[in-house]
Amino acid sequence: MDTIWMAQGSCANTDPEVFFPHDGIGVALAKLVCESCTVAAPCLEYALMNRVEHGVWGGCSERQRRRILKARRAAARNDELVAVAA
Repeated sequence: MDTIWMAQGSCANTDPEVFFPHDGIGVALAKLVCESCTVAAPCLEYALMNRVEHGVWGGCSERQRRRILKARRAAARNDELVAVAA
């Protein structure tokens, strides 16, 4: 996956520690930076594709990314069942 978008992110000039918080308040602060970011979508996809376990990526916390991956796996299984039944 191309990573040129990384230099264009709202986070490019922000202390990286902001995106690796130790508490919920820190997560909220990191998400604020991501809110207006024009490359949040590719950032999130990068984290999902590479199974990045730590930090806020694309405006999503670790827990949110785990939920997204779980939902995608469930949807893929459902699509497979539909294809087999057809």
